[in-house]
Amino acid sequence: MKPYKLVIFDWDGTLMNSEARIVDSIQIAARECGLPILSYDESKQIIGLSLDKAILGLYPDLSTEKIVAMSEAYTKGFLEDSQVGMQPFDGAEALLFNLTQQGIKLAVATGKSRKGLDNVLKETGFGVYFDITRTPVESASKPDPLMLQQILTELNLKVQDAVMVGDTTFDMEMAQNIGMDCIALSHGVHQMEVLAEYAPVAQLDSLQELNLWLMTP
Repeated sequence: MKPYKLVIFDWDGTLMNSEARIVDSIQIAARECGLPILSYDESKQIIGLSLDKAILGLYPDLSTEKIVAMSEAYTKGFLEDSQVGMQPFDGAEALLFNLTQQGIKLAVATGKSRKGLDNVLKETGFGVYFDITRTPVESASKPDPLMLQQILTELNLKVQDAVMVGDTTFDMEMAQNIGMDCIALSHGVHQMEVLAEYAPVAQLDSLQELNLWLMTP
């Protein structure tokens, strides 16, 4: 085993293959709010941020009222209207099970809302594996490291005890901002050559590779 006592996961694009569902929901919301419908590639770049920051990232000139309307339309689109499926990446549950069997603590640090995360943890049954989860609702949006600090404080661990696993520059920068090791996965939103600029301790292509890397001394 690697010497970590805690593995912190991003959710969308890291454990859950939900990119297409998120983009579809963004486009649904834009259509309902009368905003320009951005391309798939443009829309996906903000995955990982809190919803308000994501919307401003795509539509920087929106009023507060329009941001609220867009947020509500996105949430409804994601939970009710989108017909695009999503599922955990291959090997997700095996990875979580193996780590817990080794006595490793697990956490989630995500840009999803609390309601959204709780819903998907229940739907997948993955909630049983995590010691603690954090969303921007009770913390701050990435790349602010507050979520990571809250997790460490709650579990009484030090930065060097933990590693952050993610698929976006927001994950890498959040870990960098607190001095935590990070692992980059290529199967999510951002390209590996961009993630590599943050000097992750590992650059991997799948959760199976991550499982093997963590289990190897």
